[in-house]
Amino acid sequence: MFEAEQKQVEERILAYCRDRGLPEPRLTWGWIPFNGHWGIATSFFQLAAAEARAGGAKVNVGQRANELAEEIAAHLGTPEGFERVEAVKGYLNLYFRTAEYASNVVESALAEGPAFGRAPRLGQRVMVEFSQPNTHKAFHVGHLRSAILGDTLCRILESAGYDVVRANYPGDIGLHVIKWLWNYMKFHAGEKPEKDITRWVGDLYAEANRRLQENPDLEGEVRALYARWDQRDPEVRKLWEVTRQWSLDGFTEMYDQLDIRFDVYYFPSMVEDSGKDTVDELIAKGIAQDERPAGPVIVKIDEQLGLTQEKYRVLVVLRSDGTALYATEDLALARLKFEDYPDLVKSYYVVDVRQSLHFLQVFKTLELAGYDWAGRCQHVPYELVTLPGNVVMASREGTVVLLENLIREATQRALAVVEEKNPDLDPAQKLEVAKAVGLGAIKYPMLARENGKIVTFDWQSALDFNGQAAPYIQYAHVRANSILRKAGIESLDALPPSRGVEYELAPAEVQLIELISRFPKEVQRAASELKPLHIANIAYDLAKTFTDFYNDCPVLIADEPVRSWRLRLVAAARQAIANSLNLLGIRAPEAM
Repeated sequence: MFEAEQKQVEERILAYCRDRGLPEPRLTWGWIPFNGHWGIATSFFQLAAAEARAGGAKVNVGQRANELAEEIAAHLGTPEGFERVEAVKGYLNLYFRTAEYASNVVESALAEGPAFGRAPRLGQRVMVEFSQPNTHKAFHVGHLRSAILGDTLCRILESAGYDVVRANYPGDIGLHVIKWLWNYMKFHAGEKPEKDITRWVGDLYAEANRRLQENPDLEGEVRALYARWDQRDPEVRKLWEVTRQWSLDGFTEMYDQLDIRFDVYYFPSMVEDSGKDTVDELIAKGIAQDERPAGPVIVKIDEQLGLTQEKYRVLVVLRSDGTALYATEDLALARLKFEDYPDLVKSYYVVDVRQSLHFLQVFKTLELAGYDWAGRCQHVPYELVTLPGNVVMASREGTVVLLENLIREATQRALAVVEEKNPDLDPAQKLEVAKAVGLGAIKYPMLARENGKIVTFDWQSALDFNGQAAPYIQYAHVRANSILRKAGIESLDALPPSRGVEYELAPAEVQLIELISRFPKEVQRAASELKPLHIANIAYDLAKTFTDFYNDCPVLIADEPVRSWRLRLVAAARQAIANSLNLLGIRAPEAM
């Protein structure tokens, strides 16, 4: 928005400098903090310094910058689209005409529709790896934050102009898989999951742990099965492939309910052998030390870097018996990603904060090995989700809350509220709305906190229709939709024609327009900082400000031209709220 007005001013400033023999300025524009008026600003300190260097004389740069700002302000007068220009301490401030700015914001939101807030394509590809549940285990609430955070980051990065590859890395090998296979072969051979796949798979994993705790002597059978796995026993491998697919099918059901998708799947089983090859390369290059059989293969990263103080410590890249570790596989996985997508400008790993040192070590080891893309790998850490009372969920203990149970309960609780608020809705529509509200209630708390802060999930705040929660934001969208429906506006084509602002805007209207205009900037901010929190916040601010507008500014009973303008403003606000919810992976219902 307002690129044309800004470009016109830039051209006049450049022409002014050329005519007076001044160096060509590099103009950087920023938004003036909103205080009831909208404006942009640029400084002339850089130009003053360049002029001083060219002249070879001692100059008070701050004083000269202010002189230049004053001279250029006088030269510009009041450019088209602006209501005033001022020079303040070396800065040139240009304030837009309120009516034109407001109209421009509203018309941009209406014209761009679902694309409002989306930037032009950058021609840059990034990968976001997220979710990473273990096969042969339950999919529970503890897995939610990575899945929801990663999905939202993908949506934000796509909106900011990037081409995004959505990657998942389920843990499909390891001791947990062998325990599950042992329990299945010994006690459940031939059984198949008919429904609630992840629940069934998770129950068998919990059962395996329980049996082994009750009878530790059975551990020998598990070790024997692990040996068969290592020897690539066809029976064990075939059963693993079949049962792994059961888990993946169950995960797909969960992702479908959450409206989360992936473009590519990687697995530890794909990179176990290539990881060992990577370790051999590290040994050959003198980066890793092979202490087998007495010890493991290690990389003394601080020593390799010549650091005298501990920072990266020692990374163990292979066990003494030659078996792979997470580090073995992650070294190979990073290589595989850049082989598959050599044009990646960033490879993000959305993994919990407890793995921060691990990724720091892995990425630095790859850098030591000479991979120029190692610096493009970045860990995006997040904290855990806990139940009230700070109970952390774990698959092998009794604190697991299965995702399907959480979704079911969220839907039931939301349905009770929907039936109370809108009993006349069709039963099928009530259920559809309840699902949207329930899933929104689950997702929003995961996104409305800093990534690095623990989320304690509780129903009272998650389903709050009057506080900072998804239902409150969704209800604001419904209110906007209701106003337009009562006005007989079923599509944007039915809106009154745009005639601009022909009256003095009320404070609530100005605040709402300010929030709508901020939305594209918040998308860029969230993308650059990798913080969905910014979108969660502006979604709530939009809803709250729209509610204030709804209470303060009559729409349907207003006289013309106020009524027509406010209807267009309502439609623009509805679009901004819907777009913000979409970035959070939350549906914007038409009725509630």
